[in-house]
Amino acid sequence: MTYECFDLKLQDDIAHIILNRPEKRNSMCPEFWQELPEIIRDIDQNARARVIVISSTGPHFSSGLDVSSFSNVNQTAEETDRKTRQLQSGTAFYQNVLFMQESFNAIEECRLPVLAAIQGGCIGGGVDLVTACDMRYASADAFLTIFETNIGMTADVGTFPRLVKLIPEGHVREMAYTGRRVTAQEAKSMGLINEVYDDHDQMIKAVLSVAADIASKAPMAVYGCKKMITYARDHSTADGLDYIAIWNASHFKIEEIQEAMIANKEQRPGEFVSLPKRQKR
Repeated sequence: MTYECFDLKLQDDIAHIILNRPEKRNSMCPEFWQELPEIIRDIDQNARARVIVISSTGPHFSSGLDVSSFSNVNQTAEETDRKTRQLQSGTAFYQNVLFMQESFNAIEECRLPVLAAIQGGCIGGGVDLVTACDMRYASADAFLTIFETNIGMTADVGTFPRLVKLIPEGHVREMAYTGRRVTAQEAKSMGLINEVYDDHDQMIKAVLSVAADIASKAPMAVYGCKKMITYARDHSTADGLDYIAIWNASHFKIEEIQEAMIANKEQRPGEFVSLPKRQKR
């Protein structure tokens, strides 16, 4: 299947999703918001891979929202009289933002780890995207900016609810209030970026290597890790401890543990059961 905004490569249990509109600096047009969750959910629901990598093409990872992303709101307005348009404008905008938020929610809700590989500018909506991922890697030329502040807006597609749980609040506030560029090395020092590489090619090679390592592990164990980490982030320690006990009581499989131990001893790849297909939402 072909997409307007993405290329998709499936190989060795790794799904590599590539933003592919470099001539538009990979801005997020209306098709982007439809295609990204569709791709993520198809991979997850049909167990097409064990890990996902999201990377980009051209000089910048993403320049953020394309103004055309609000075309649906404007189109609705044009089809109504002025009074009705005024009454509906707020609700129409609100519904459009919720729709866009769902695209990045699909990343967090996916059972598979999602790794982001960032080069050049990660601007506005780009920050919304990568903060929904499990891990973030960058080339030395990368920078992140909550650019919405610079154009009189407040970031609204996921940055604040997620970023404040990834780095200290003071850093979030500075990034938000100033809208300044945060370099890859600075973002790494904050804990936002896992690792920084000299260039794009080196980064992609390294991130795919990390993905291959994840893909070699028992999928049920990795899924459990993602589920538990996300749950622990949003709940108390006591609730997290109780949930992991319940989780393992229902998902614990001695056969997978035995296979992992034997494979390690024999220094060979483990032969693990893939995740079951997931019912479509």
